[in-house]
Amino acid sequence: MAENPLRVGMVMDPIESITPYKDSSLAMLLEAERREAEIHYFEQRHVRIIGGEARGHSTRLNVRDDNDDWFEMGETSDIALGDLDVVLMRKDPPFDMEYIYTTYILDRAQEAGALVVNHPRALRDINEKAYTAWFPDITPLTLVTRSMDDMKAFLAEHHHVVAKPLHGMGGRSVFVIRKGDKNANVVFETLTQDGTEFAMVQMFIPEISDGDKRILLIDGEPVPWCLARVPPEDDNRGNLVMGAKGIGQELSARDREICDQVGPVLRDNGVIFAGIDVIGDYLTEVNVTSPTAIRELDKLYDLNIAGEMFDAIEKHL
Repeated sequence: MAENPLRVGMVMDPIESITPYKDSSLAMLLEAERREAEIHYFEQRHVRIIGGEARGHSTRLNVRDDNDDWFEMGETSDIALGDLDVVLMRKDPPFDMEYIYTTYILDRAQEAGALVVNHPRALRDINEKAYTAWFPDITPLTLVTRSMDDMKAFLAEHHHVVAKPLHGMGGRSVFVIRKGDKNANVVFETLTQDGTEFAMVQMFIPEISDGDKRILLIDGEPVPWCLARVPPEDDNRGNLVMGAKGIGQELSARDREICDQVGPVLRDNGVIFAGIDVIGDYLTEVNVTSPTAIRELDKLYDLNIAGEMFDAIEKHL
């Protein structure tokens, strides 16, 4: 054990429920273990504020790279989150009010001295779908609205669109619609809950057939390789969980142009680890909650992306 081990908190979904060989949170935990860090595990239900102080019911955790037996729980204790060196917020969407309430607790932890990755304010402000509006020059034309009439007009004008909710992940409830599709109305009704919730409609990018590229950025700088997620023949979605095939690629010149625009903005907003999605020449999503693809890229290119992330974290401490 190092003389002054890094004290690392991890807020995540139940660790027993993850798929270890492709889980980026586990990649981060394995790197923390390699650095002989003191790991404290939390689920959302374990953190709270009392008297203005962020605290958590911590379980000490050890992990190993074993797909059948990847973790071991240790002693439990009640700790001040601000006493940790870093808290990694890796709870998967849905991005709902419970998620936002958790960021308030993490705000108090950061005020008390912990580095929260990513910054709680950024987690609230940088919606994975809507934040593309901050980069309109590199994003396909996108409509965010509650109006079903606006969605119908957008489809009528552009003929081929993608419609999706603002709070999901993994390709859930993503629809590709062509002009004349008689299912369009029910899709718009469903996504907006009959006009009571915001959703997104975006121009369809034909290059999705070549893959939805996941590009990882560490402190604003891109990993030089990306994972192109190519949809199966019977689906439009470039999501691995939906059956897409992951193919490693070196970043193109256009990919780097997009990273040059997005990376510094994310870094300035306290985002140390992010994943952006690029289809063809366009930015389509900015993921700051729990980006994936670490393990796939590590295996393809003999990288240690989580190691680079921890190097960046230590520079901020």
